[in-house]
Amino acid sequence: MIPLLHDFTDETVLVVGGGPVGARKARRFAAEATVVVVSPEFAEREFGDAQQVRAAPDADGIVAWVERTDPALVVAATDDSDLNDAAAAAAREAGALVNRADDHGERAVDDVAVPATVRDDPVTLAFATGGRAPALSKYLREEFEAQFGSAGAMATLVGDLRDDLQSQGVDPERRREIVRTVVRNRELWKALDRGEPNPDQVLADVIEDLPGETA
Repeated sequence: MIPLLHDFTDETVLVVGGGPVGARKARRFAAEATVVVVSPEFAEREFGDAQQVRAAPDADGIVAWVERTDPALVVAATDDSDLNDAAAAAAREAGALVNRADDHGERAVDDVAVPATVRDDPVTLAFATGGRAPALSKYLREEFEAQFGSAGAMATLVGDLRDDLQSQGVDPERRREIVRTVVRNRELWKALDRGEPNPDQVLADVIEDLPGETA
């Protein structure tokens, strides 16, 4: 599989199933999309900002829910494979993407996987094992969060630096050299991890120590 990113801002995600898996998927997508969860019962778990609708739709009922919500993605998260089949079929008929919680093998082009994700805007990092080792995906996510908890701050800092260097007319190859050095500098990472209010001085020191001229 080739990983892709999809922006669900202003889109609707329909989750069929209110168990632990449905709750987890609802929380994930509710951070960005409007999420509707349809289930006869709901696990005692947090569903984020998702709308919970107590209903027990059959195959025809799922078609009606897809028509009603017009989702960009349908998550089939029940423990009934036939009902998940119906949800997937209704999604495809409506031109929506599909995510089946019970599908860990090969996928159709419109059947998407939802990997373990680290999100620290503007950085998004995903880990996937093809459904074979979810525990490993979780472990890798936790390790990255522990080691690079300031990835978002670093990305913002480096983005501003690139803009500044470009406005100064710095040669492209020189810009790349400076940025590569900055993102590998452990002192700057530590400054960001400590939450220092002004890491610009550390950044200035890193650039000053580079051989050659900045501009």
